Amino acid sequence: MKIAMIGSGAAGSVFAAYLRRGGAELTLVDHYKAHMDICRERGLLFVTPEGEELLTGFHTAESAKNLEIQDFVILMVKATQTEALIDDLRGCVGPKTAVVSLQNGLGNDELLCRYFPPEQILYGFGTIGTELPEPGKCVSKPESGVIMRFGAVKKSPLSERMGAELERFFRAGGCEAVFDEDVRPYVWKKAISNSGYNTLSALLRLKVGDYLKEDAGVELLRSVWAEGCAVCRAVTGFDLWPELQDELPRLKSGFATYYPSMAQDVLIHHRQTEILLLNGAISRYGAACGIPTPLNDALTRMILCIQSNYEKQYRE
Repeated sequence: MKIAMIGSGAAGSVFAAYLRRGGAELTLVDHYKAHMDICRERGLLFVTPEGEELLTGFHTAESAKNLEIQDFVILMVKATQTEALIDDLRGCVGPKTAVVSLQNGLGNDELLCRYFPPEQILYGFGTIGTELPEPGKCVSKPESGVIMRFGAVKKSPLSERMGAELERFFRAGGCEAVFDEDVRPYVWKKAISNSGYNTLSALLRLKVGDYLKEDAGVELLRSVWAEGCAVCRAVTGFDLWPELQDELPRLKSGFATYYPSMAQDVLIHHRQTEILLLNGAISRYGAACGIPTPLNDALTRMILCIQSNYEKQYRE
């Protein structure tokens, strides 16, 4: 099976490493030239809690524009960048290619359906902490149990076969993956969870554990989640509120010393965030079905203002 990983930064490299270890033929696609050069010439050093392993045999490319037709095209660029890459993908997506979004946020499946047949689209996510500390080296910090979930936009013989194949490659590589009959509740749960702790960490300029020590921080988080759960019930019929409550102990322990991705984007890298795919998406779906989302609306606007004005922010 030929798989192109479109976006091979920290998360894309880790996902690709599991697939390569599972026996897939991988092409890493990324503009990070130093990383691509080392992966192609020496291999990718894959660090997991069990140890280190040098994985070799990767192909690399700066873009997808000149790739041959693939069996899987997996999107791991920031979701805000997907639409700009569609033209580059057309040459490597054939009638039997599975187009897979494992990106953060809500609406990735809907965007892909504008350009590719729904029976060819899979979507989902991984719950894996990832790092790319240097070119040619990626670090996986998986949670316990199932750490990769995905499902089909539209059930078809192609999507069923390709979903089962992708699950098999991930599992063979040591990544506990599930091809779900209905992945929507899992996608919504992760997006709602991220819309709380991720966005609040960016705005409060605190690691997750620091503001969750405060009653005010916990109440803020729950309020964001409550709006998201109300929208999810209206859109999908799933009630995720009880499950979200179980997230709090995990966040207080496992994420205590962690700046999540949006906080890193805002506080460290000064780059575009995924706010429109998280809180912004909750607001958008809420408006469409008549569910008020004032807190998510406000958080979205604050992040949008910040990311448009990094150079003007106060510095001591």
